[in-house]
Amino acid sequence: MAASAAGASCLLIEREKRPGGILKQCIHDGFGVLRYGERLTGPEYAFRDVARIRNAAVPVIPDAFVHSVEPSDGGWLLTVVTPERAVEQISGKSLVMATGCRERTDRQVLLHGDRPAGIFTAGQAQRLINIDGVMPGRRAVILGSGDIGLIMARRLVLEGAEVIGVYEMKSRPSGLPRNIAACLDDWDIPLHLSTTVTEVHGSARVEAVTVCAVGPDGQPDRRDSRRVACDTLILSVGLIPENDILIDRGLEPDPVTNGPAVDQKRESAFPGVFVCGNALHVYDLVDYVSECGSIAGTAAARRALAASVPMVPARTRVPARIPVHTGGELVYQVPQILETAFPGPPVSSGPPAFRMNPMAETLRRICTACPRGCELSIVRASPGETGETGEITVTGNQCRKGDEYGRQEAIRPMRILTTTVRTSDRSRPRLPVRTSAAVPLSEIRSLLRAIDAITVEPGLTCGSIVAANLAGCGANLIATDEF
Repeated sequence: MAASAAGASCLLIEREKRPGGILKQCIHDGFGVLRYGERLTGPEYAFRDVARIRNAAVPVIPDAFVHSVEPSDGGWLLTVVTPERAVEQISGKSLVMATGCRERTDRQVLLHGDRPAGIFTAGQAQRLINIDGVMPGRRAVILGSGDIGLIMARRLVLEGAEVIGVYEMKSRPSGLPRNIAACLDDWDIPLHLSTTVTEVHGSARVEAVTVCAVGPDGQPDRRDSRRVACDTLILSVGLIPENDILIDRGLEPDPVTNGPAVDQKRESAFPGVFVCGNALHVYDLVDYVSECGSIAGTAAARRALAASVPMVPARTRVPARIPVHTGGELVYQVPQILETAFPGPPVSSGPPAFRMNPMAETLRRICTACPRGCELSIVRASPGETGETGEITVTGNQCRKGDEYGRQEAIRPMRILTTTVRTSDRSRPRLPVRTSAAVPLSEIRSLLRAIDAITVEPGLTCGSIVAANLAGCGANLIATDEF
């Protein structure tokens, strides 16, 4: 959108049938706090950008695959396989690569054993549940404490599965503190630090895994191991920027970010090729991905307009026999690192210390109101003789929202419920939804049972009311995507 707003003629090539990327399956909330000042779900965040693209009449080629990128006439020529199974060539003066990242798989973490059914990356499991409406398993072990693994631990529990535990080989969790609190602490899911999975058991289907303690040297101590029965192993063991098509042309990845080296405009060593978002390096917050994309898009437009040529000339169909080109030279290298505006406090190396008796006078909670993840200390005075709630004092918060969050936790924990509902369309079996306001944490399971009885028909847009005053909870159930 930034390139179009800067006056360039643009074309968006989309690998999937609908734009929005991975956000379409990230139905949980917490997106957009910095960019929009509110907590959105992934589909809601994506919907706003998709709406801007439509309003700006930017053409989109969906369900398309970029086969190769090569220099041509001072610009770049893309060979693209389109939905009609035609091979086309598209040229332009500037190219913005917003290809995202991919997950590490079981083969990349060197797990011993066969490759039975029941091993998924966290993103695969997320898509199965949130998009396809299919449960990957009923008794799961999660390897890795990255944010997506934490989020899937909660999602599996809410869908009725048992999560035996999240196992992290490092002495500290790698996910954001707010996700440790909201995904594990809320649902009593154990987190085992300095522990990893070393072996998978089972031939046709996962039957168990061997978990093993990890020593200070980072190596598994096989003397301290045990077998854990399960039918599903979910991997949350890291993300890799997706830049193979540029690497094949000889663009060397930056050893720090694993993405291309770029300058302050996000331009790579290949003049006219800009890289942004998770294709550049993996971000914790989508707000920073959008910011990075805006910088790259604006710079790409200025370069194209300065060349006085259309950014996207006519598309040309070419023979299906496609040559593969490699080579290239790294011209310069400028490391690019964006600082996190809300770094958050360090996380203790031991198990989370957030679970405490809600009737105790002092509570410790991680605030989930914003990305800071402040560790709160909540002191509640003893009730008076008449039984009224004692005075509540919150410390450790860096903003007013933290104070409000802490006070509410002391009285009655409230959460936005995000989930999916059944649709009448077999080609799209689930629609993401959320409650319009926070609901009591203690009532979420009963609300999920009420939602399970709902089937929606086409004609909904993002924000449409699916169920008014859901089960009498005082909040509406609203769609977070169009259907």
